[in-house]
Amino acid sequence: MQDKLEAIKERFEEVAQLIIQPDAMSDMGKYTKLSKEYKDLEKVVKVYDEYRLILDNLSSTKSLLEKEKDPEFREMAKIEWEELKNRKEEIEGELKKMLIPKDPNDSKDCILEIRSGTGGDEAAIFAGDLFRMYEKFCEKQNWNLTVLDLTFGTSGGYKEIISSVSGADVYGMLKYESGVHRVQRVPATETQGRVHTSAATVAVLPEMEEVDVQIDMNDVRKDTYCSSGPGGQSVNTTYSAVRLTHEPTGLVVTCQDQKSQIKNFEKALKVLRSRIYEIELAKHNETVGAQRKSMVGSGDRSDKIRTYNYPQSRVTDHRINKTVYNLSEVMEGNIEDFISALRFAENAAKMKEGGAND
Repeated sequence: MQDKLEAIKERFEEVAQLIIQPDAMSDMGKYTKLSKEYKDLEKVVKVYDEYRLILDNLSSTKSLLEKEKDPEFREMAKIEWEELKNRKEEIEGELKKMLIPKDPNDSKDCILEIRSGTGGDEAAIFAGDLFRMYEKFCEKQNWNLTVLDLTFGTSGGYKEIISSVSGADVYGMLKYESGVHRVQRVPATETQGRVHTSAATVAVLPEMEEVDVQIDMNDVRKDTYCSSGPGGQSVNTTYSAVRLTHEPTGLVVTCQDQKSQIKNFEKALKVLRSRIYEIELAKHNETVGAQRKSMVGSGDRSDKIRTYNYPQSRVTDHRINKTVYNLSEVMEGNIEDFISALRFAENAAKMKEGGAND
């Protein structure tokens, strides 16, 4: 651990010099990147400096105990020794957490996609319930959620709804929601009162910029059409809605939330970049092996991650075997406990893995 911390301190001092160089100050992109790295490293270095000071004080206190004969001074030194030792253990725990490799995408905004799965009309209704749950959660976090495209279900809810979410550490928190969400309840369309099981799929993608994912625009077909709303009625008579088709992958993205075709095109392109990134990431993870699949935050959209049981007011997250009996509160956007527990579980897994590699 000491070697890693020394390397971080060296890099921190290097960045401190780079950030004041004329070429960095004249390039806003470079300056912003260095500033972020400086702030991230500074947090670790401050704790590490305190840790080194404690180690020095422990060493001097130990020497004092070995040489000092006066009982009163020895007692004071023993008390200080215990306090320093306890603080040393606390700081070591903090530093271990700080050294956990971070997902570079955690600070990015994200694309949130919800699609109805098995269960017909009831699945679409549940997809709508999930969207409202995330909408309320975003409000609590002071994040901005914008709907990019949607297809309504025939009996309510959505067959598909795609939105962008922007704010602080959006992807880092919402990424744990990727996967299959299952609901068990009596559908409104059920006449005999039987409990049905339906599902909806949630995909959370980091919003990628042009510098992150390069797209050859010669591979993209652009179609425009009139925006439409519920029931298919025309929202406007101009061809503002945009459909992008990425020929090499067959990916299709539509966006119609803006009146401007240019703005819809820009938003659709962001979604397309994020989906292409997801495909490339999946290929990479496959080559790495099963290691990432064992991680809590793998975000595999085919995994059944959570069940919402209405008769028992129960919500169970299958990845960490966490069950609560406050379904109505969860559907009001109170999902912080699940996200915190999932984050803790993933960090614990990473720390264990790091310890095995040391």
